[in-house]
Amino acid sequence: MTDYCPAPDDWQRRAPSGAGFDADKLSAALAFAQTQEINASTDLADMLPKGERHPNDRPLGPLKKRGPTAGLVLRQGYLVDSFGPVDSVEVTFSCAKSYISALAGVAFDQNLIPNLDQPVSTIINDGGFDTPQNQSITWRHLLQQTSEWEGELFGLPDWIDRGRELGQGAAEATVGGAASSANDYRSLQTPGTFWEYHDVRVNRTALCLLRLFGGALPPVLKETLMDPIGASATWQWHGYETSWVEEGGQQVQSVSGGTHWGGGLWITTYDHARFGLLFQRSGRWGNQQLISQAWIDQSLTPCPIKPEYGLLWWLNHQHDMSDLACEESFAARGAGGNIVFVEPERELVIVLRWCGNAKGAIDRILESEI
Repeated sequence: MTDYCPAPDDWQRRAPSGAGFDADKLSAALAFAQTQEINASTDLADMLPKGERHPNDRPLGPLKKRGPTAGLVLRQGYLVDSFGPVDSVEVTFSCAKSYISALAGVAFDQNLIPNLDQPVSTIINDGGFDTPQNQSITWRHLLQQTSEWEGELFGLPDWIDRGRELGQGAAEATVGGAASSANDYRSLQTPGTFWEYHDVRVNRTALCLLRLFGGALPPVLKETLMDPIGASATWQWHGYETSWVEEGGQQVQSVSGGTHWGGGLWITTYDHARFGLLFQRSGRWGNQQLISQAWIDQSLTPCPIKPEYGLLWWLNHQHDMSDLACEESFAARGAGGNIVFVEPERELVIVLRWCGNAKGAIDRILESEI
């Protein structure tokens, strides 16, 4: 196993044949992926939830137009092939959730989170976990999306995203477009007993991490992970105009875990690939263990009531993302066909942007192996 790590602005390539691929088949697989652009406007405001359950007539965070499909393939850290504008800074929707998970790992390794099964209310004292419904919520509940947190955050009540229908392992709604809305929001359950994809609660998780670190999350991400892995200076992480909070006597913006109401993580395909490679290497980059193996193991442990989900990572245990990849494969996934797919057995990282058939593209790439 190689430990090659790309230096900043310098990514070594390997020819497909030297990386274990049939060059023609891999080229055809990426050509297929390039034809699978999502059937959605380049104006991402059209992808935000609307209707009676989502009465805002404008995004709460910034937006930008999306680009065309793009993607790349890494093997053992080396760049094997790519297509499209892989250096374009693009909105990435819920892929941001896995970056929140990574920062939770940094907090865990720094003992800011002593125990994932400890109630959040024992550490976070900003009023968000004082009610009977919220007092027993643990860090694990937040990160597995089983918290059933109740309240209002940044002007958004939790019920606005409650009863979100995902269907078939959440594949279509999470990767293919904005989630649909139920006619009537459902009743809350005991924390830990019900799984629900819920952006308000993920934003609450991000705010909890802001409290732990005592400041905004983007500088923490930059210092602890993105700079050490050689990421560019082009990525941005936005919150909402309503998500400014007081911390340490200063006004700080809390970031969003997606682009459900605008904002979110904007990043190049290259930088996504570095992040995926860090996790393919179990948190190690060169001679630095940036995230502990203990945290990686926690992150990729299936949620008992949602086995294709870990701690804000999607898991391939049920071959939801690839029929050919190993069951230990995992991914950061976002609406619009954004995916950072990690195949640890093959030492592969596949990043796709705005690809409406990510599973088909991934399996064609895997089929091109010699």
